[in-house]
Formats: sequence, C-alpha cells, structure tokens
Amino acid sequence: MSDKKSARLILEDGTQFQGYSFGAENPVSGEVVFNTAMTGYPESLTDPSYSGQILVVTYPLIGNYGVPKFTEENGVYRFFEADRIHVRGLIISDYSFKYSHWNAVESLGKWLSDNQVPAIWGIDTRQVTKTIRERGVMLGKIAIDGLPEPPQFIDPNKENLVAQVSTREVTTYGDGKYTVVLVDCGCKYNIIRCLCERGAKVIRVPWDYDFTQIDYDGLMLSNGPGDPQQCQATIAHIKKAIAIGKPIFGICLGNQLLSIAAGASTFKLKYGHRSHNQPALMVGTDRAVITSQNHGFAVDTATLDPEWKPYFVNLNDGTSEGIRHKNKPFFSVQFHPEASGGPVDTEFLFDDFIQNIEKCTR
Repeated sequence: MSDKKSARLILEDGTQFQGYSFGAENPVSGEVVFNTAMTGYPESLTDPSYSGQILVVTYPLIGNYGVPKFTEENGVYRFFEADRIHVRGLIISDYSFKYSHWNAVESLGKWLSDNQVPAIWGIDTRQVTKTIRERGVMLGKIAIDGLPEPPQFIDPNKENLVAQVSTREVTTYGDGKYTVVLVDCGCKYNIIRCLCERGAKVIRVPWDYDFTQIDYDGLMLSNGPGDPQQCQATIAHIKKAIAIGKPIFGICLGNQLLSIAAGASTFKLKYGHRSHNQPALMVGTDRAVITSQNHGFAVDTATLDPEWKPYFVNLNDGTSEGIRHKNKPFFSVQFHPEASGGPVDTEFLFDDFIQNIEKCTR
C-alpha cells in the first residue's frame, strides 16, 4: 500500500510499538489487554466486557473472513454479541485487506472506520503480550501520525462502564414457559439465545433496575466490563433476590456481583483472563472443562460466607472460576458458558439453571 499512514501503540511505561492505521483515524486511550483466540473477532469486538479497552489480538492474521451480515434473529443480531463495537481500539499483527467468506458483507477495516474505532496492523503482538504478562495490564494510547495524541492515559476502571453499556429499557425475548429476568450489565447476545433455546421468556432489564418487583422464575446476572464495585445498585438488588430464594445464575461480572452480595471480596488480576482455551476444574471432581474468558477481576473465595463454596477453579493460576450455595439454587461462573465463538464445554450450565427453575416451580 502506498498510502499507509503510520500509527503507534504507546504504553504507560513509555514503550512504543510502530504500525499502520487501518480503522478510524481517531486517537484514543484505554486499558491494553490481549486475547489469544484464533477466531471470533466480530464477537470479541462487540463484547461489552471489552468496553474501555484497547484489544490486542495475538492470532497473527485478522480480517481474512471480513464482517458477517447484520442478520436479526429473535430480536438480536445473529453473528454479533451486541449492537455495536465496544473496544476502544484494536491492535493486530497482519491485516488481510482482501476478505473471503460466504457471509461477509464488508471488510473489518471499513466496519471499524464506520464505527469510529481506531486500529493498527504491523505490530509485534507477541512482544506486546509478553510485556503485559511480565508487567501486568497497562494503560495505553493509540496515536495516529499527523494527529495530536491523547493528552493523558485514561483508566476505564475508574468509570462506571456497566452504566455505559447496559440497556436503557426493559425488553422481552421469546415466549417460553419460564420467566427469566436477565440483569444487563453488558450482556452478550448469546446469553439471550441460550435461554430462549431452552424454553425461557427472557426479560432484559437495566443494570440498576429493581427486578425484584417482577414475578420471575429465575434470575440471570450477565457479564460486563470494569470493576464490580461500581455496581452497588445491582448488588443491593441481588441481596434481595438471595432472600427471595429463586434460582440464580451469574456469568463473569455476574459471578463477581453475586459473590459480593454473598459477602465475598474481589481483586484486580495482574493481566486478566482473556482467551478461548482456559482450563477450569469443577471442585470436588476430576472433571476439567475448556472455557472462554474475558475479565480483569476475580473473587477471593477465602472471604466467602460458610454457606457458599467454590464451584470451579482455574487450572493455570488457581483463581476462582465460580461459586455455588450449599443448599439453595444459586451458582455463578467466572468464564463464559455462552461463548460465541469459543468452546461450548460448559453450555450444560444453562441446562442446570433451567432444571433448577423446573424444580422450584413444581
């Protein structure tokens, strides 16, 4: 390309990586994280859990299958996890300017540009990942040649990111037998799909909505971005739901919120878990599952109330991957059983949730 425009990724420790712009020419600042997935960049880019973050994709070639059709199914886009891109920026090694896929309608670069999201190719993403793994997650900037770079590094975890990505209204999906309230803290669309496929009517509510006023059969706490301590309104409502006693299922941020409501504390991970191949062990068994993950905080299970116990544990670093109540139908996991694209080893948890609802409504 003769018209390549230079761009840089600047880390807060002063390290810089030189590449070329292929998205919007829009300098930004955010938290730099990496993802090791081989496929699924449309899903990752639209995952609300990445809000406020500059995503580094480690797989070497990105863009080869373009961007799929914006087909709506059951009220949500079929091939995406939200109605818009949520990352602040994208960093890749090699960009495929020519895409080829039966379902593609446009290039990744055009999609990013239309959504005002900057992107850089030609970066040594392996070195970026090694830097983050050694020093921990860092803030960063994307600077475009010829344009002023962002004046400061912005820490998105100081913002209430959940309030930014959550729905603003109550919406119902499906007409199944059981009513499930889905608290949208940055909900991925595949949670809605998985519930509707199992015969649920899903009522999606804003993050701070008092859902206890709804007559529901089960409560789903969604994934989402940022520090769970920003969601005190949600935590207060979850405490009331625990007292009500109806089945609860939490995913990712939902796991952290349920844990805090149950009396536990959380902490910031060094560089987070963001990949499609994280192994987790079901506590008390020899069953290991392969999971998709995207989070920067974890639950300290040592602070759990005695009525709760660990559910899964990460086999790489020993951190908590879920909790469950010893007697009541409450459980949550730190990984994504609804992963799309990603492993489906743990989609059975949706079946367990529906079975809990069936038992409690007999």
